[in-house]
Amino acid sequence: MDTLSPDQTDSSKQARNRSYLTYLIILMGLVAIMDQYLSTVKTTAIPYIIQEYGISASHFSWLEALYLVSSFFIFLLNGLNDIIGRKLANLVLVLLMGLSAIGVVFLAPSTHLFMTFYAMALFASVSNMWAIPVSEESPAEKRAKNVSIVYVIGLIPLQALLPPLLLDTLGLDWKWMYGVMFLFMIPVLVLWLFMKETRRYETIKEQRQAGTRKRHILGLGVIDRSDLRYIAVSSSIWLCWLVYSVLYYWGGYYFMTVKGYSLSQWSMVLLATLIMAMLGGVAGGWLMDRFGRRPVLVLGCVTLAFFVVLMGFAEGALLPIVTAISGFFTSLTYTWVVVYVPEIFPTERRGTCMGWTTTVARISYVAGPALAAVLLQAFPTMEWFWVVTAAVILLPIGIILLFNPYETKTRPLEEIELQR
Repeated sequence: MDTLSPDQTDSSKQARNRSYLTYLIILMGLVAIMDQYLSTVKTTAIPYIIQEYGISASHFSWLEALYLVSSFFIFLLNGLNDIIGRKLANLVLVLLMGLSAIGVVFLAPSTHLFMTFYAMALFASVSNMWAIPVSEESPAEKRAKNVSIVYVIGLIPLQALLPPLLLDTLGLDWKWMYGVMFLFMIPVLVLWLFMKETRRYETIKEQRQAGTRKRHILGLGVIDRSDLRYIAVSSSIWLCWLVYSVLYYWGGYYFMTVKGYSLSQWSMVLLATLIMAMLGGVAGGWLMDRFGRRPVLVLGCVTLAFFVVLMGFAEGALLPIVTAISGFFTSLTYTWVVVYVPEIFPTERRGTCMGWTTTVARISYVAGPALAAVLLQAFPTMEWFWVVTAAVILLPIGIILLFNPYETKTRPLEEIELQR
């Protein structure tokens, strides 16, 4: 029979009190807002970027493919979680997002300088580090729900609300779509001061200091075959979703350039889509705690593909309706990533394994823009662009059927580590 290692005590004994957990969910939710905003506001910003720098849509997408090669080094950022702890690692994350955002405003007069700060912002936003503290501090029976709440907070639709306010009402330059996250960063840093290191990480740190647990840098010497298997499974599913999302974020270009919507009209569609995405995140966490991670992912992918295909062929009032519904299932499917990836890896190398998972998945940040560029050239009116996008989001179903990953529903992290 397997026995528990010294750090593998019952998770309920390591749980924080309810008030601190509520604070932590709010804080990590605010970090998730910065993450989600910076990674998705481009859906509105793309037409302005193209006009500002005098480039075509496909050229911008090829530039993305080039500059986002930097995301292959995301393991260095995620690895900080296991080297300096969850608290300090999240500080680095917040500073990187906020400073790159203000760099877009004041230091990006040329295409390549803009793409540099753009790549820095997206580099930070792909780590999902904000999921780790809540996953480690939550009781097993509420872990998916709590992590999904953080994710849903991150979906508060600032991407739809702020651009019209900043550009149409305040008359600011479009670059403040990004720069506003520097201002948002300031209260986040104040709240961060009260964050505590997770108890699971403190236990690992004490064992390293006592010499009972091996130290490691970026997982070298401690990652085992089971870790490698779940890095492969998690990264391949995440990669598919990210390629899908890169294509999906051309929605703003589709509505404003191809379909002739104004900024305010598109922002209303985006607002509805993001509200539906929030509902999808809530539903995803609840359904995964009730029915399991795998069934919800499979159901979400099938339904999402159906509505994305409709985006390419719907006309009139039906188009914004099916787009909004697609937001629900886009979010529901991503809940699998934010819930499953942090919980499937052992505590001592959770950040590192997430880093390697994220790094492999970031092939999408080259493949996705390259695919988008090809599709935009081949299908300028974008009907079949959306058919291909739908096909991409069906691929995780095959990965689930092939690898049959361990079901983690309501299981303590320590049990997952032993039984996976």
